Amino acid sequence: MDKSVPKKKSRCDSVRDFFTSAKFLIYMGHALSTWGDRMWNFAVAVFLVELYGNSLLLTAVYGLVVAGSVLLLGAIIGDWVDRNPRLKVARTSLLVQNSCVILCGILLMLVFQFKEQLVELYNGWILTTCYILVITIANIANLASTATSITIQRDWVVVVAGQDSSKLADMNATVRIIDQLTNILAPMVVGQIMAFGSHFIGCGFISGWNLCSMCLEYMLLWKVYQKTPALAVKAGQKEQQQELKQLSPPGDLENGQSPEESSQPLMSENSVVAKADSHQENSCCYQVMEPLRTFKAGWVSYYNQNIFFAGMSLAFLYMTVLGFDCITTGYAYTQGLNGSVLSLLMGASAVSGICGTVAFTWVRKKCGLIRTGFISGVAQLSCLMLCVASVFAPGSPFDLTVSPFKDIYTHLIGEKILPEADYSLTTVQAGENTTTAAPTEELPHLQYYMSVSLLFAGVIAARVGLWSFDLTVTQLIQENVIESERGVINGVQNSMNYLLDLLHFIMVILAPNPEAFGLLVIISVSFVAMGHIMYFRFAFKSLGRRLFLCCSPEQKVETVDSPSLPTTV
Repeated sequence: MDKSVPKKKSRCDSVRDFFTSAKFLIYMGHALSTWGDRMWNFAVAVFLVELYGNSLLLTAVYGLVVAGSVLLLGAIIGDWVDRNPRLKVARTSLLVQNSCVILCGILLMLVFQFKEQLVELYNGWILTTCYILVITIANIANLASTATSITIQRDWVVVVAGQDSSKLADMNATVRIIDQLTNILAPMVVGQIMAFGSHFIGCGFISGWNLCSMCLEYMLLWKVYQKTPALAVKAGQKEQQQELKQLSPPGDLENGQSPEESSQPLMSENSVVAKADSHQENSCCYQVMEPLRTFKAGWVSYYNQNIFFAGMSLAFLYMTVLGFDCITTGYAYTQGLNGSVLSLLMGASAVSGICGTVAFTWVRKKCGLIRTGFISGVAQLSCLMLCVASVFAPGSPFDLTVSPFKDIYTHLIGEKILPEADYSLTTVQAGENTTTAAPTEELPHLQYYMSVSLLFAGVIAARVGLWSFDLTVTQLIQENVIESERGVINGVQNSMNYLLDLLHFIMVILAPNPEAFGLLVIISVSFVAMGHIMYFRFAFKSLGRRLFLCCSPEQKVETVDSPSLPTTV
């Protein structure tokens, strides 16, 4: 009897398989997690401004605490991710993150409801304690979110993709597109809820969302864990099993003796040394110094990685004012752009970022991963030249004769910040005795907008190269860092990113007036250029002159000298 030829899957079967695959379940879990994160990150800044009388003080303190915590604890968090089973890490970080957000939301609801009474209790110290608790709990939530990001985006995604580099690139690009979309839509939704309802309702909505999302996310991660058996075993467990097999003599295995049994005499001979080591490890001083040793070992390991310069190049891109944060938004207000125009520009920036993620997958297939980073860097720098040109274009307020330290003391402790949506206006203004008013309705001459138009044209166009470059470095770290060090290396990478981000805020504090913003633009472009020079050094060391030969990966195999297994790029 002839064997029947297997039938091809129908379109319905293919669609069903996709929606039940581990890859799609990871997308869904990431979308839920990112949506909650974006809502909370947007809302907590607004809540802190509202609580402290339309002042940016609490928001600035919160940002400093968050950045400093990740900077100091990034390596330790990554080491914890490496040392524990994947499901335990995902479950713990998910539970801590969402529980902290829920608790913080409830606390904020109580503060908004009883603020007047709290002000009168113990001369306002109860209210101050509430502020400290909100910032502390929110910081713990951010640290847990960092752990979740490392374990899911930097580890689980790699395991689910298997040894398929193209599949890994597609998954990274899809995850980044989800980030871009949620970064726009989530703040819009929670902003509308707070605008048409109240801050009290906004806190309740976010707390309820995180409660429901936590259950759904864990269910999705559990499904992914069941569908991907490789997630159950980490590299450390595999290496221990292999070492036991290599240490056991062949004769012992022939006699039916297990590796553990055959190693018993060896352990008894070294029992004195083992007891001394265990006594040292159990000492109080040793345990106190353990986080410092982990911190040092993580940074040393990061420095010794073959992708060190690639990671540093990505971190240097954070030392810039050329992004859609409160600094650039505030500068735009001083140059006559209103909120409506800025919202359109932010939408265009998101579309540009999505185009960058799509371009990444296409260019990587044509030219290889390392060359994609080089091409993306050239594209980003070329677009940023428009920002440099904007400094000297008509309408630019650039004037180095105005001291950047003018009345800086008054600026930092100064006056009332503009109410509601205009509170960010004064964050980049010079320290005058009066707050700059919103732009007048009378439109100035067309040349007045030439400088700011070139600035935002460069910023938006550069997002294509920026996000493509970010995906390149992310995948290089995923493919070239051994599995047992994947968490700690990504933790140190996050710390480096936050360090350069902190430096860019310090730079703005030292030169807050619009006349000095052009200098900040030039410094930002210089740091971006230094970052891409570092990447060029890494790429040229990896490929040599082949870097300039844009051949397909099928014609030429790109490998990076790495302590791990060779990786086809």
